Amino acid sequence: MSKILNVEHLGKTYKSGSKQLTVLDDISFSIESGETFAIIGPSGSGKTTLLGLCAGLDYADSGAVNLCGSDLGSLNEDERAQLRNKKVGFIFQNFQLLPTLTALENVVVPLELQGAKSPSKIGKELLGKVGLGDRLHHYPSQLSGGEQQRVALARAFSNKPSILFADEPTGNLDQDTGDRVIELLFELNQEADTTLVIVSHDLELAQKCKRILQLRGGKVVSNEVLIES
Repeated sequence: MSKILNVEHLGKTYKSGSKQLTVLDDISFSIESGETFAIIGPSGSGKTTLLGLCAGLDYADSGAVNLCGSDLGSLNEDERAQLRNKKVGFIFQNFQLLPTLTALENVVVPLELQGAKSPSKIGKELLGKVGLGDRLHHYPSQLSGGEQQRVALARAFSNKPSILFADEPTGNLDQDTGDRVIELLFELNQEADTTLVIVSHDLELAQKCKRILQLRGGKVVSNEVLIES
């Protein structure tokens, strides 16, 4: 298997008044193509910051990230955006759907921007897979939290990403709804053979993945394989 994400000696600091706050300190790990990988740790451990650096949403202060064969440090903003559009999917805790677009439009618009053929057909198929075939023309405000996250799932897989980053995907959902969303996430992921990276404080969710990276205080405290190939 080839490495789809390789992180070497990554560091990130922020200014807090007159002080420097180290959020990530010398983080190194790699993820193989097709792997399911969880990043866990308490609040403030640097999980979301690490995800942002791995996905090219932010710049590291030290170290290197190679994503889908590209050294992110050598890419400008436009090149990073192009890489994300072609290779990367995202699922966020707060859904991030466009409120003025219907469920179908939220899935279709990214496909149209990428010049996909039959975007509406693809969108309807994906929404059908997540159980929203009868909600195509509903706006986010007309959908429950679980339904909104299922729209976000369909959108995340619409460009057939090589790697998908999910940041606390069940954080705003009740237990039963969250369980169903995770079930769908893993089903779609297996079907698409996508590399899945989940950031969560939920150990039960993390244990569904092949490997768990644990952070504490901005440092790696363990990198454990749970499921052998």
